Amino acid sequence: MNIDEWKSQIKRGTLEYCILLMISSKKYYGYEILQKLDDYPIIAAKESTIYPLLRRLLKEEYLTSSWQETTEGLPPRKYYTITDKGREYLYAMSEEWDNLLSAISDLKGE
Repeated sequence: MNIDEWKSQIKRGTLEYCILLMISSKKYYGYEILQKLDDYPIIAAKESTIYPLLRRLLKEEYLTSSWQETTEGLPPRKYYTITDKGREYLYAMSEEWDNLLSAISDLKGE
């Protein structure tokens, strides 16, 4: 395995967590999520990754969605918001993430 494959594995395992973190603070539409993730190359993703993930999070009732008209004359946008169930899931994920970071810090001798 090379470093690019390793980074891909990290991304797959954390992208759901990152998206839930984002949506927990404000509602986002799909393309906006892509743009925000592009700010962080290690977790940047393509539409073919993000939209199926959003559909799954909707199906599992961690997110809800609603269409909103735009003021710029553009087509309506589908906005995503986190549900109470999604917040509980995010909280559990955050605890596990903190445990992981703590273990890695210990292993690094920090």
